Amino acid sequence: MRAALSSTLKKVSAAAAARRPRVAFVSSASHHHRSHHQSNKSTKKRKDDYILGPDLPDIWATPGSISPPAESESGATLAVDAELAQTIIDGKSIAEEIKLGIAKEVHRMKDTIKKVPGLAVVLVGQRRDSQTYVRNKIKACEEVGIRSLMAELSEECAEDEVLNAVSEFNQDPSVHGVLVQLPLPQHMDEDTILGAVSLQKDVDGFHPLNMGNLALRGREPLFIPCAAKACIELLLRSGIKLKGKNVAVIGRSNVVGLPTTLLLQRHHATVSVVHAFTNNPEDVTRVADIVISAAGVPNLVRGSWLKRGAIVIDVGTNPIEDPSLEHGYYLRGDVCYEEALQVASAITPVPGGVGPVTVAMLLSNTLDSAKRFYGIS
Repeated sequence: MRAALSSTLKKVSAAAAARRPRVAFVSSASHHHRSHHQSNKSTKKRKDDYILGPDLPDIWATPGSISPPAESESGATLAVDAELAQTIIDGKSIAEEIKLGIAKEVHRMKDTIKKVPGLAVVLVGQRRDSQTYVRNKIKACEEVGIRSLMAELSEECAEDEVLNAVSEFNQDPSVHGVLVQLPLPQHMDEDTILGAVSLQKDVDGFHPLNMGNLALRGREPLFIPCAAKACIELLLRSGIKLKGKNVAVIGRSNVVGLPTTLLLQRHHATVSVVHAFTNNPEDVTRVADIVISAAGVPNLVRGSWLKRGAIVIDVGTNPIEDPSLEHGYYLRGDVCYEEALQVASAITPVPGGVGPVTVAMLLSNTLDSAKRFYGIS
């Protein structure tokens, strides 16, 4: 019986072999391995792209006019709601209060260990707004006693020059924070340059590990991105509770929108993200208790986008050219301020709202880094 079974199996195997297509083997084993590996890699890439979705830039439709209209769509003059208690959230005074506390700690550090925190800034190009932001940061450092250094590079410089500047600051023990001023020229890879900043000195909080730890519950990032931190600081210091609140975040950049969304979730808010591909974004924002806009589009958010009593945090600092002014431009927020005042219960102005507190958060992160480096609790 076993002999018969064995004979039958041999016949089946022979028949299968006859039907099997012939394979031509390549003589070079290494070439076969490389081709096989490339095939698997391309298959995996297609699968990941399908799951992760396409990486599309957020290109917003710019409102037709930068200057806000004096009248509503119906033609009636906008009137302030007399029954609505309105609060202008003064970012300047909040920032001064924070800087006062930082200055005391820096002074105590200097008296105790004869050291002070150090912040290094890398500025590439001649953008007037970037130059202004850097000047403000250096001035703020001076006010609280933090040592500042700056590497200025030309718009046309090679990416390696920027990386070398970052590397030098990474290796300098007197520098506790390294900041690359954004945006960078188009010929540079922003991710590569930001990724070169030492994790221990990433006071902007943009390093992938800092962002990843911010996203994971139970983890703590070394640094929280400054603008996102400023938004939460403004809300909390204004006595606004976040737990259970409906919050609309407009914009999803790695710099502001994403970390702000992650921070809000840590405070147990219910967060909706509005981006350039959102259908009818005003329908999302109109039901939000708090609206935080970081789209980078002047006057994007109109009064009709807000519900009565909403709290508005305007992160937008959009430079509008005006040759008659000293610096050649003025700043306009994402929110049409004049219209929002008619319906919001609290709002941050531009300038003078989120900006000063963002700089204060940078100083706070630099102080924390120095304390960590010197082992000060």
